[in-house]
Amino acid sequence: MFPNGRSRWLLLWALPLLALSAQPQDSTNLNDSGHITVSSQSVPYLIRRLPVNAFPDLPVPVSEELARRHCLIPQSYEAHHPENVFHASLERRGSSDWAMLCSANGEVSLMVFFSSAPSNPAVLVTVPEKDRLQRHDPSGVLGFDWAIDPASPEAVHDAQSGLERRPPRIDHDAIQDIVIDQKTAYRFFSKGTWRLLDMP
Repeated sequence: MFPNGRSRWLLLWALPLLALSAQPQDSTNLNDSGHITVSSQSVPYLIRRLPVNAFPDLPVPVSEELARRHCLIPQSYEAHHPENVFHASLERRGSSDWAMLCSANGEVSLMVFFSSAPSNPAVLVTVPEKDRLQRHDPSGVLGFDWAIDPASPEAVHDAQSGLERRPPRIDHDAIQDIVIDQKTAYRFFSKGTWRLLDMP
């Protein structure tokens, strides 16, 4: 049985709203493209991002805090699977911590959630998102060039092998902070503070 005229009108009016509400949150803002000026020339760029729910292993308090901050997770131009969120022992040996890049309001922050304080993340670095762009293929389109990964004590020790005096092996994980095709820094938490480890 078909609804009467008024009910049918209300149903037709509501259908587009229902369809919109079924879309993933922030779906229209996942990718950012446009042009920036480089050496007086207009250059195209593309930044790809993923929503927080693309990382289902995140603990609920962490996901909720990222959602409260309206975070999206930027993906480097080399990404072939979800990246820039990882789990490691960053506070101390055996701790269960999370690090990620959070893109919000035109800026990107490197954030760390210690399991000992999941509602109080540390923000290690914040930069304008468009400061992290570089050319990477013949198209000339700039892509996002920042990536993070966990670095085990063994990986850090190997990376320090070129130092004249290699430091003692660290006892828990560090953050590998990567500018693709340029440089890699290692961020390590010890004695209540974050520091950059010496590298060749």
